[in-house]
Amino acid sequence: MIRLAEIRDVLVITEFNQAMAFETERKKLIPKVASKGVKNILKNSNLGFYVIAERGKEVIGSLMVTTEWSDWRNGMFWWIQSVYIKPNERRKGIYTQLYNFVKESANNNPSICGFRLYVENENILAQNTYEALGMIETSYRIYEELKPETRK
Repeated sequence: MIRLAEIRDVLVITEFNQAMAFETERKKLIPKVASKGVKNILKNSNLGFYVIAERGKEVIGSLMVTTEWSDWRNGMFWWIQSVYIKPNERRKGIYTQLYNFVKESANNNPSICGFRLYVENENILAQNTYEALGMIETSYRIYEELKPETRK
């Protein structure tokens, strides 16, 4: 089943975010900061939302959606981020279900002009998945600068 996350999902989403960060980038998130970040988005829908995949009562995957205003398109882009599927649940269509939930939600919301995501250059398997779902690679690169208190 696919559903919107609720405050009761804070712990599992935080654990997924920590696992994903380490698995994909070998980064260790600061647990207290990561947990507060999850709580903040769940309490403030203006920041975005999480989508959960579960089997029975077990959460097996999640992703986060945040927003970006596009003045060029007079609409909002949804950014798919923090995607994590439990290792033993991968390659079973769980991400496709999460993606289709986001896509259908975007299609039903006239203020959304599209959705995007970013992926590590080396994550070819994920890139193949995104392309198979109809996404296209853009010509943009992502740059960032983090404040010291948000990294270890």
